[in-house]
Amino acid sequence: MPNTNLTVDWIANESLALAHEKAVFIGTTNRQFDSSFIPGRGSTIRIRIPTQYTQSTGRVIDVQDGVEQSTSIVVATQNHVALRYNSQEYAQDLVNFRKLHLEPAMAQLVSYIDGQYLQFATQNTANIVGTANTPISSLTFTGLARARLNQYLAPKDNRNIMIDSVTMSEIIPNQAAYFAPQKDVSERYREGFIARTAMSDFYENERVWSVANPTNVSTWADSYTIVDGDIDITVSTGVALPIGGSFTIGHTSNGRYGAVYACHPETKAAYSHLQNFTVTSSSATVITFTPPIRLTGSRKNVSDSTGADLTVSSLTSALMRLSGGPSTSYAMPLMYHRDAFTFATAELPMMADSIQCVIKTYDGISLRVWEASDIRNDERLTRIDILWGRAAIRPQWACKLIGTGV
Repeated sequence: MPNTNLTVDWIANESLALAHEKAVFIGTTNRQFDSSFIPGRGSTIRIRIPTQYTQSTGRVIDVQDGVEQSTSIVVATQNHVALRYNSQEYAQDLVNFRKLHLEPAMAQLVSYIDGQYLQFATQNTANIVGTANTPISSLTFTGLARARLNQYLAPKDNRNIMIDSVTMSEIIPNQAAYFAPQKDVSERYREGFIARTAMSDFYENERVWSVANPTNVSTWADSYTIVDGDIDITVSTGVALPIGGSFTIGHTSNGRYGAVYACHPETKAAYSHLQNFTVTSSSATVITFTPPIRLTGSRKNVSDSTGADLTVSSLTSALMRLSGGPSTSYAMPLMYHRDAFTFATAELPMMADSIQCVIKTYDGISLRVWEASDIRNDERLTRIDILWGRAAIRPQWACKLIGTGV
């Protein structure tokens, strides 16, 4: 007789457990906005970001207008996996059904979503550290990424780093003492967890995104006049830059053409490194990027080498330099604070003609399991759907690492 324990509720519960285990990147980021999505109320919510202010000196008050900042998260991407099994398979015990059907199905579904989300996060991260074509073989480079998060005032808790297995294999042999078994390893049930060291949880993840550099990684601004809030720049004829590639404007050793330095978010003092920007779209003559250039005021994020406001005229022919070498691909390990990015799911509707359809939510992931039968082929059909979205809330609280290219 059929296994009466193999119900749609059991399948939904087991699917959620597998999703929680395999959602490596999803599980380490912010997932607090799921409850904001109410069926029938639209697919977009606006997330407010704290206003920035500057301090004033002296007896006379200097009242500042608060400029509200926000970003949006759109939950409109639906992915599913469909299972088909016959009456004989349906009569199997739960262990075999989980192993033969649910595990490979959920691995495929969650792996795809997790990879897409990680790619989005990496492509929206401007900060980058490391030396191109030099192996990431020690904690020195992860320490630089940690420092970059500190410089942009990321909280010092809930930090993680996603690293591909090739890079991880270069780090661990040289830093074995830092990756020794720890008491809490047995308590970590998320796939890919390695250890906690250097103020971050280290995860091995084969879905780490790679950027492919073009044949030319530098170009020149073409009579560019910088204005506050700029998100695009006209360049001399060259090649399109890859989406997600990080670049700088200007050169530290050539003051003639100016250089755009990063500055402290609060004091506005210049940092020793150039401001990183990440490509959001590109043609041979126009590059669109993030973050926007802020020249003055409380949101100022660039300066000259002394911390002074940039001289606009000095950037009309500035050098644009992409991280890495030409015609080379680089895996991009990512260090980030939990609140740099957010992931949200929303409940899909229960279909009116569905007899066996359930919706389950656990730890920020909502999925729908819908079952039906095929009388012609004596088969049972099951589909598992996830409706999801993502947003970069504070991408400055993340940093890419660049190492050996291929």
